Amino acid sequence: MDTSGTTGLESATLHGGPADGLRVQVTHRPRALQVTYPCEVSSPPEGMRAEALYIYRRDLKVHSEPLRYGYDAASP
Repeated sequence: MDTSGTTGLESATLHGGPADGLRVQVTHRPRALQVTYPCEVSSPPEGMRAEALYIYRRDLKVHSEPLRYGYDAASP
């Protein structure tokens, strides 16, 4: 049963990777979440910043809360 039409706020847990165990609230059951972490930059130009990007993909076998998002090690 696909409940991707769900629009209410739902809890989700991230599994694996740098955000392992993090709990978040999502709406509309997105297929993927991006987690960013700031990187230290030496003498950056004004307004510039660098962030590490991590992708977590929804486990489509989980249909009830907490939803589960697994770390995608192959993501950029």
